[in-house]
Amino acid sequence: MTSKEQILSALQNLCVRREYCTSDIRRKALDRCEGDAALADEMVTSLKADRFVDDVRYASAFAREKSSLTGWGPVKIRFALRAKGIADSDIAAGLAEIEEDRASSRLASLLQNKWKSLSDDPAGRLKLIRFALSRGYEYSQVEGIVDEITRQ
Repeated sequence: MTSKEQILSALQNLCVRREYCTSDIRRKALDRCEGDAALADEMVTSLKADRFVDDVRYASAFAREKSSLTGWGPVKIRFALRAKGIADSDIAAGLAEIEEDRASSRLASLLQNKWKSLSDDPAGRLKLIRFALSRGYEYSQVEGIVDEITRQ
């Protein structure tokens, strides 16, 4: 078995390369500690104390990435972060990092492109709304943009 220092150093190296949330790094620690839950928890506590792992920082990075690169809305981002066991207060702090104007313009262009394939479909408006909702946007955000696009 590897020593505690070696395990901690390996986990720190992982955290230096990219952000991890507590649940992800705990899973990796358990793997490195060969299933020893007490040792894994000790490693995670140490990583959190030294700020190698920070759920608020992770939630912010996750929200920015998913919003800007994949076009996810806040509902889908919140759901994914909850699935990782991140606290609601940390999720709220992460979602606050999303720039509303950029997210709205991204949603509009996403729906505009999708509308090109649905404009001849009699149920196209409904499909467009369903598409936007599946991307994690709220109906109140989607409704006005869809009305504007479908009127053109």
